[in-house]
Amino acid sequence: MIIQKYSVNQYPIQHVLTWVQSGEIAIPEIQRPFVWNSTQVRDFIDSLYNGYPVGYLIAWRNPNVRLKDGTTSQGKRILIDGQQRVTALMTSLLGYKIINKDYENVKISIAFNPIERKFEVKNPAIEKDARWISDISKIFQEDFKLHQFVNSFCDKNNINDIDLVYEAIESLRGIVNNPIGLIELSSDLDIDTVTEIFIRINSQGVILSQADFAMSKIAVNEKYGGNILRKAIDYFCHLAVAPEFYNQLVERDKEFTQSEYFNKMSWLKNENDDLYDPSYTDMLRVAFTYKFKRGRLEDLVALLSGRNFETREYEEEIAEESFRILSEGIKDYITENNFKKFVMILRSAGFIDSSLVRSQNAINFAYILYLTLREMRLNQAKIETLVRKWFVLSVLTSRYSGSPESKFDYDIKKIAQDPEQYIRNTISAELSDAFWNLELPQQMNTSVASSPTFNVFLAAQVYMNDKGFLSKDITVRDLVTIKGDFHHIFPKEYLKKQGFNRGMYNQIANYVMTQSEINIGIGSKAPSVYFKELYDQCNGGKLKYGGINNIDKLKENMRMNCIPEGIENMDYIDFLEERRKMMAQKIKEYFFKL
Repeated sequence: MIIQKYSVNQYPIQHVLTWVQSGEIAIPEIQRPFVWNSTQVRDFIDSLYNGYPVGYLIAWRNPNVRLKDGTTSQGKRILIDGQQRVTALMTSLLGYKIINKDYENVKISIAFNPIERKFEVKNPAIEKDARWISDISKIFQEDFKLHQFVNSFCDKNNINDIDLVYEAIESLRGIVNNPIGLIELSSDLDIDTVTEIFIRINSQGVILSQADFAMSKIAVNEKYGGNILRKAIDYFCHLAVAPEFYNQLVERDKEFTQSEYFNKMSWLKNENDDLYDPSYTDMLRVAFTYKFKRGRLEDLVALLSGRNFETREYEEEIAEESFRILSEGIKDYITENNFKKFVMILRSAGFIDSSLVRSQNAINFAYILYLTLREMRLNQAKIETLVRKWFVLSVLTSRYSGSPESKFDYDIKKIAQDPEQYIRNTISAELSDAFWNLELPQQMNTSVASSPTFNVFLAAQVYMNDKGFLSKDITVRDLVTIKGDFHHIFPKEYLKKQGFNRGMYNQIANYVMTQSEINIGIGSKAPSVYFKELYDQCNGGKLKYGGINNIDKLKENMRMNCIPEGIENMDYIDFLEERRKMMAQKIKEYFFKL
């Protein structure tokens, strides 16, 4: 027997708007920044007016939930596709205010010219022009008197053909009777099936993530404070990137400023650190995995709906408890002491710039680990060591690059049992001698400058306070901070002349961080040339590259930058192989010092 996954029906737009107003259909995005611009709203209304198809709305019905008194509550429909279109209708036809990208409450007013049957976004010129209805929402108001309005309009514009104007405005008023398709997905469907249906139906190729579904479930549950929790997640993400938004938030959302969430995130108003600027997906993933000891966000969606995994029924107590636990997780996430100490741990491992942190999943799980170990009341120094090591291990082994949710789920369950033993065992298994001696050097056989391995190498140099290539005093930390130059040890132009292609001359084992003046000074000279000049400057000759004038200091600089001795006589391929080994050993030394 084939289970009916969804139903498809056509409804007048007025019906859909009424359902939204009554809460029968919940729009989770209504409290988030409206993505469309005013011109897109105008074009959408124009399409409706001219009878063009505007696509389907997709709603996913919440499951029916057994209440504490034994009765059953009918689940609401949640709009998962069509939020922009419905919100555009709410603001342009019904006069609702929406939140723009600056988190301002604004109304998008669309103007209509009945004579030319043309739409525009309202502006000061249109407001003064009698030929335009500057805001079409007023003709959709219940007390709108069509005949009186048409007569007045025609008088102002000296129009004799009243029927022409009457027909134009009546056609505009009639767009709420236009049909729009509503695809309603069954409450029994799992997230993967819902996602598959969404992708197949959505012609724009937009993909919904499990975090999107979770955010929808959160936003529409006002009973357990989901609407405020949703705001907390959105506002924290926005403040982390734009702390200047704080004053606007205080002015525009008085209700939220009275919440505990706001008090816990107020520190962001003075925060400019961009090492870890999370998205709502990051926040949900961390808070959920940390508090629920589960890694799959589809489980969060189920729990927020009240899913009992044993009976497969939906119960109000489970939904209530899930919202409470998630709320606690978000509060722990946004607490200043937790967030800043975690970022401090990353910085203490040498990851001092966001350019060095390429794996968002690795940083997310590191924060999960930090919050979990803190909850277990481990010694702070031990927490720092374990988090540093786990983060670097995750990056080096690309632990969370494929099937991250499965890995999250497995790791958090093991860590919850015995974190220290599990981390020790994982290090022994994943970072064996074979890894350091064979696998890691092989990973460096790449020309991708943003390679996680190369970022760890730079972090190791920062951690060990290494000097930049041929620098007497300037450190790699300084160069990373000011976005210094990546220098080709075997210069690019020199290698091009030798017949090497881009993939070869841009090998990460050919990169060092150096001062721009040293980089420019070397130019396209072969190592056999500029290293001879370096040896001369260390034996009393003229300073040509940097300020090192002592052979021991030069050799020390070469060692910290993993430059093999005798480079001036080396073949390029041999040099790459030797330097990869040296870089791998440096990372190994760094890792076990963390």
